[in-house]
Amino acid sequence: MSLLSSFFQNLNHSISNNENGYFNHTTNFLVLLVILTITLYTWLLLKPKTQKNLPPGPSGLPVIGNLLSLDSELHSYFADLARTYGPVLKLRLASKLSIIVTSPSTAREVLKDNDIIFANRVVPIVGRIATYGGKDIVSASYGPEWRLLRKVCVLKMLSNTTLDSVYELRRTEVRKTVEFIYSRVGSKVNIGEQAFLTQMNVITNMMWGGAMEGVERERLGVEFRKMVAEMTTLLLKPNVSDFFPLLAPFDLQGIVKQMQKLVPKLDGIFEKMIKQRVKMEKEDGNERKDFLQFLLNLKEDEDSKTTLTLTQVKALLMAHKASLFLGTFYSLTPNFSLTLSTWAKPKASPRSFAAYASGVAKYGRNDIVSTSYVPKRQMLRKVCVLKVLNNTTLDLVYELRRTELYVIMNMVWRGGEIEKVERERMV
Repeated sequence: MSLLSSFFQNLNHSISNNENGYFNHTTNFLVLLVILTITLYTWLLLKPKTQKNLPPGPSGLPVIGNLLSLDSELHSYFADLARTYGPVLKLRLASKLSIIVTSPSTAREVLKDNDIIFANRVVPIVGRIATYGGKDIVSASYGPEWRLLRKVCVLKMLSNTTLDSVYELRRTEVRKTVEFIYSRVGSKVNIGEQAFLTQMNVITNMMWGGAMEGVERERLGVEFRKMVAEMTTLLLKPNVSDFFPLLAPFDLQGIVKQMQKLVPKLDGIFEKMIKQRVKMEKEDGNERKDFLQFLLNLKEDEDSKTTLTLTQVKALLMAHKASLFLGTFYSLTPNFSLTLSTWAKPKASPRSFAAYASGVAKYGRNDIVSTSYVPKRQMLRKVCVLKVLNNTTLDLVYELRRTELYVIMNMVWRGGEIEKVERERMV
């Protein structure tokens, strides 16, 4: 305590002696951090050891735990730890105790059989800010509010009926992209970029397709996508304050400050869209078919058991947009491409190739391929898996390649022998 009091005396002395009232914040902060670290370490050493029923795991350093031992390839790192400590192990990441589950059977027990027990999540600081204090389905703790949000998302918002109702919105954006690519015949087109933009436009259109029109809609769409990309970057960035709660008030990386500036801008877009939608509904009396209209109907339906608040509506829109943005990004990134074994995972009953012929011949002949062709696309996939990439065909190709390689090597060997004989004759 004397060391701490002397530190504050020196701090006051440095402030009073400075002409401009400015002092070295960095030095004082580092000294305070060292004092807090020593105090915390001493408290951990003197704290009585209580026996906890925790799984085994690697021993970490004081204060920081296993943070420095983490590998960028987390799946490989966890697999190596599982070979040593078993399918269930613990890692201490500074103040956070993490339980790692690596076996499928244990994961099923945790995520399905005992889902209610493990339903709650530790929400990062910026995550709570982005979701209006944890009002979305990902951040909310298990309880009546979470069950309400789950019912809205799974049974209503993302049901087959709701998705079918916004089919025309998806179809419109896809047709626009097809027309754009067709107009660029003979020119270079970045297909990956166009696919990314198309999916983002589809998502935006499904959320509030009729709230804005024309140039204003395009402008808000571009602005919103940019802000969601910034928010996603902040959510994925490691934050020191999450691991060291004592440092949270200082916001050393400035992540919280950036998120606090970004959320009001996104909230302003939501408010504008909602007001515009309410105004349009009063003027013409027509309901638009998109997610925003669906959520507003739930909000205004006082007789329904699934009534939402305006904050919950905006939190659901925010979470839905961010999750779809992440899914779009990862699905279009080469590093996240699926392997052939994963792609061919669904098993189909054996059928002859002729049984698929009629369906394959009709696929996409007279119309642009749309979601109505999904069953036929699955049929083509089964044809590839069962007839083109099956073990018999691959083994046959292997035999042909081996035979061809043998013939070529034999010709090379015979050619070498003939050349050797001719050379000896010349001598």
